[in-house]
Amino acid sequence: MRTRFALLAAALATALATMTAVVTVATPASAATLTQVTNFGTNPTNLQMHLYVPDRVAARPALLLALHYCTGSGPAVHTGFGLSSLADRYGYIVIYPSVTRSSKCWDVSSPQALRRDGGSDPVGLKSMIDYVRSRYPVDPDRIGVAGFSSGAMMTNVMTALYPDVFNAGVSSSGVPFGCFATTNGAEWNSECSGGRIVKTPQQWGDLVRNAYPGYTGKRPRFQIWHGTTDTTLSYVNFGEQIKQWTNVQGVSQTPSYTDYPQASATRTRYGGTGGTAPVEAISFQGYGHSIPFDAAQAIRFLGFDTTGGTTPPTTPPPTTPPPGGTTGALRNSAAGRCLDVPAQSRTAPRSRCGTATAARTSSGPRRRAGNSRCTGRSAWTPRAPRRRRAPG
Repeated sequence: MRTRFALLAAALATALATMTAVVTVATPASAATLTQVTNFGTNPTNLQMHLYVPDRVAARPALLLALHYCTGSGPAVHTGFGLSSLADRYGYIVIYPSVTRSSKCWDVSSPQALRRDGGSDPVGLKSMIDYVRSRYPVDPDRIGVAGFSSGAMMTNVMTALYPDVFNAGVSSSGVPFGCFATTNGAEWNSECSGGRIVKTPQQWGDLVRNAYPGYTGKRPRFQIWHGTTDTTLSYVNFGEQIKQWTNVQGVSQTPSYTDYPQASATRTRYGGTGGTAPVEAISFQGYGHSIPFDAAQAIRFLGFDTTGGTTPPTTPPPTTPPPGGTTGALRNSAAGRCLDVPAQSRTAPRSRCGTATAARTSSGPRRRAGNSRCTGRSAWTPRAPRRRRAPG
C-alpha cells in the first residue's frame, strides 16, 4: 500500500514547483489572508482547518469546502487553484482542510467514513461547515464541495453523506462514492483505482441512498472532470460517476447537451442544458491524472459566480496565521522538473518539454504557458486576472 501512495505522491504531491513557467498575480488591493482555525468542533481524525474570508463578503455568502489531493494540504490548494481569487470577486468563503495522517490522503475507504456521522474525516469536515455557518450568514442553498484526486473521492463521500448540507459537488479526477470501500483497514483499493469495479446505475445510486437511509430530500448537483488516459485513477471511474449521480438525480444517462468548452475537452450535461444542470461531465482527451482544471467553470457550476451585494465581515473567527507564508502570489521555483498536480500540469504528447497551448475557457481566450524545464511535461495554471512569465 505504501508503494501505491508513493506513486500517487509522485504524480501529485511535489506541489507547486510546477509553477516554474508562469507566475499567477493575485488580484490587487486584497488584504484577505488564509488563517488557521482551531477548536472548530468534533474532529475524530485531527484534521486541520484553514479559512479564507475575502475582504468583502457577500450579504449571503456561498461556502466552499475545498479538498486537497494525496500528500497535499489545504494551504497548497488555496495557493495553487485559483479558488480564493474567485472568492475575492464573488464574495464567497472557502474552507481549506488538511489531513494529518502520514499518507495525507482522505479516508474514503473505512466503514466509518462511508456512513453518515459514522466517524473519521467526514465528521471533522462537517464540523468545519457548521463552525462557519454559526459565524457567517451563509446562504444554505449555496454550500458546495470541490476536490482533486483523493479530495475528489471525498467530494463524492461528502455529497452522499450530507445531501441536506451540500447543494453541489465538483470532482476532479476522482471515483464514485463507495468504490474505494475496504473492510481490512487498507486505505487503497486497487480494484477501484484500476477501473475494475463496474456497477449498474441503480447499484451505484443505492450506495448513495443507503449512506443516509430514509432521506427523501433534494440531492446535490454534481460536476465530474477526468482525463481519458489517467492511470492513477482509471478513466472508467469517470463513467461510473456519471452512472451514479444521474441515477441519484433521477435523470437519463443520455446527454441533454454536448459542447467543447476547452482544448481537448468534451462537456456533457444530463437532465438539463444550462450551466447548472443536475449532472455535468468534462472529459479531457489524451490527459492523464492531471488535467487543465478551470476553477471559473467549477464556480459557475456551483452557482457561486454572483455576489448579491457585499458587506465587510463583522465577526471574524479566532484564527492563527498559517505557517510558511501560504498566502499571496505564486512564486517561481527552480525545481528543474514538472510535477503532476491536478490543474497545474498535463502530460505532453511528445517526449520533451515545449510551450503548451493552454485550455480555452468560457472566461477568456487561449493563452500559452512557457517551458518549465522538464522532460515530457508542461506546466498549466488556472486562468487568473493577469499573468506574466516567471524570470529564468
